[in-house]
Amino acid sequence: MIKIFKAGVTLENWKRNLFICWLGSFATTSALSQIAPVLPLFIKNLGMHDMAQIETWSGIAFGSTTFVMAFFSPFWGKLADKYGRKPMLLRASLGMAIVVGSISLVNSVYQLVGLRILMGTISGFNSGAITLIATQTPENKAGWALGTLSTGTISGMLLGPLMGGYLVELLGIRSIFIVMGLFLLIAFFLTLFFVQEDFTPPQKALMSFGNIWHILPDKTLIIGMFITTFIIQAALFSIEPIITVYISSLAPQTEHLAFISGLVFASSGFSSILAAPLLGRLSDRIGAHKIILASLICATILFIPQAFVKNEWQLMGLRFLIGIPTGAMLPSINTILKQNIPPEIAGRMFSYNQTAQFLGVFCGSVLGGQIAAHSGIRNLFFFTSFLLFVNLIGVREFIYKRADDKFTHTISHSM
Repeated sequence: MIKIFKAGVTLENWKRNLFICWLGSFATTSALSQIAPVLPLFIKNLGMHDMAQIETWSGIAFGSTTFVMAFFSPFWGKLADKYGRKPMLLRASLGMAIVVGSISLVNSVYQLVGLRILMGTISGFNSGAITLIATQTPENKAGWALGTLSTGTISGMLLGPLMGGYLVELLGIRSIFIVMGLFLLIAFFLTLFFVQEDFTPPQKALMSFGNIWHILPDKTLIIGMFITTFIIQAALFSIEPIITVYISSLAPQTEHLAFISGLVFASSGFSSILAAPLLGRLSDRIGAHKIILASLICATILFIPQAFVKNEWQLMGLRFLIGIPTGAMLPSINTILKQNIPPEIAGRMFSYNQTAQFLGVFCGSVLGGQIAAHSGIRNLFFFTSFLLFVNLIGVREFIYKRADDKFTHTISHSM
């Protein structure tokens, strides 16, 4: 007889949901990641030819979505706790499909930014998928499941820009947004027909934030995870936007800057894809808090030599190595959150963590650009390493012992 887990989900169902959510996350992320490389081209196509204005509006159009998502994520998390996680996946994928497809019809940069802001208000497929899988997965499989789910997002981020560049040449700049919309529709129909959720709506009115805060078993641990998420994302995305500029300084004579930059970007993502499920499985055995601590130590060290590289191939090798610890961090944080929050408020708690993630991306991108402009790109790597070191000390002092006690208690009761 098949063992039944909470929420009425069988062994086969949660694994199938993981597979479908992986496909949906891949489709969603590959569609959305195609936007970044084509935004400057599209804005130029809209009639703007001054390079400074194109760069400015590209940043506004791209960053506005993430910024708005940070504030709408808790709202959708609250509805997920009230109506279920599957409806939120359907809402996000269908809504984004319509909005992204509509971008193909815009005639001005203002319309483009308006639709990008609208997309930020309705996005949230990946955060919904994390909540669904976290609440359905057995305790001793959470690290592996969330690590595996993260590889769908990473794979989409890697392949999306490659597909986008190819499809622009093949179909034209406006058609790419229709293709993205179709990708998102695939995520919608996969979720509609294959994801199963036996959700029981709460009998009472949803708790206020004050009540949620009151019932949290370990407030310091939860807040620590939110702060860790913010710092990790800020540290990583302080570097990401200027990698191409750094490579151009390492190889000023190259005629293949875009291709080499793509390889450098892909190297860290590729190692994350390989490492995340394995480290997730390891975290199920030894504890996610140990994976986070070890990952922070490795990342803190590995950012420093990137400031001293002499060519793009050395940078690529170091980026490959750093993808291993960075790919394990967010799944491990989600695993600790799952182990320390009541299921009835999971949607909102994971959405708060998503808010921390989006704000980290936004602040890191802005701060990294400013530091690189005023102090030099190489000094930015030292700053990023220092930021991760501060996070490492915080995790060691305020998080590790609490998470270790919780993990030990969970293991002892499962035996």
